[in-house]
Amino acid sequence: MTDLTPAPLTAEDLGSEATAIQATDRLARAGLRPTRQRVALARLLFDGHDRHVTAEQLHGEASTADMRVSLATVYNTLHQFTEAGLLREVVVEAGRSYFDTNVSDHHHFFFEGNGRLIDIPGDALAVSGLPEAPAGTRVARVDVIIRLSDGN
Repeated sequence: MTDLTPAPLTAEDLGSEATAIQATDRLARAGLRPTRQRVALARLLFDGHDRHVTAEQLHGEASTADMRVSLATVYNTLHQFTEAGLLREVVVEAGRSYFDTNVSDHHHFFFEGNGRLIDIPGDALAVSGLPEAPAGTRVARVDVIIRLSDGN
């Protein structure tokens, strides 16, 4: 019989013990089981600074940190974190999404030339003249992406 109990998280897997505990606590508060891969990816994502990452970028960071995780697992984990309210998905065009660690009310500048996103505080932009929502629905939130190109 094979033991399917996950191995305990170690400092080698996750970096400092304090950071691993913070990641584990964050996942538990969000209702997610703190698996080894979730904790490791959470440590990369939630380093104390708001950031925007693609699944491919996070997979590259995990590989650089010698974490064995497939790109499919990274995608699945990012979507699980989004569903749990830990991340916000920002779709800048069909097939191109970023995951934002800042889940507060805010908007974005998107630099079309290099694909960079910058946060715009929610109170820095006023949206008015919204049409009425269809019957039986309500506006949950308004996301604004201001696309920027080179000044030439």
